[in-house]
This record gives sequence, structure tokens and C-alpha cells, in this order.
Amino acid sequence: MVKWGIAHIFSSHNNTIITVTDITGAETLAKCSGGMVVKSDKDEPSPYAAMVAAQRVAEELKEKGVDSLHIKVRGIGRGRSKSPG
Repeated sequence: MVKWGIAHIFSSHNNTIITVTDITGAETLAKCSGGMVVKSDKDEPSPYAAMVAAQRVAEELKEKGVDSLHIKVRGIGRGRSKSPG
């Protein structure tokens, strides 16, 4: 039987947070962030930190038997213009 999970990926200017829940969203199966895998604060928003965080989450999920994911991504948008007028 296929075990599903939902990967919630939130990316901001300062960090990347990856949380995986079961299909109902009630139980957290694994979580990791860029700040948990790098030593200095300046490296938290880097693509390397996001990649290592994703690898750690994938390893945890393999141990728990999750073999399929539905991915939800939230990130920064255009927002407002920085220049007035």
C-alpha cells in the first residue's frame, strides 16, 4: 500500500522551512529548516541550506515508510513597489 504525505515548503528571504504531515494534516511526520542545517545565520536563506534540509526530511520519511508526496509551496511574492509614486 502506498503511504502518502503532504510536504509544506515555506520559503522567505530569511529561511526555508520544510514540514511533512500525513494526508489529513493532523500529524507531523518530519520537519527541518535551513537554520537547522547551517552554522551561520547568513547561510540560512541559501539554496544549499534548502537542499540539505530537503535531504534530511527525505531520509526521515524513508525510515517512516512514506513513498509518495503532495507538495505545497508558499513563497515571497511581488508585493508592493519599493519606490513611491
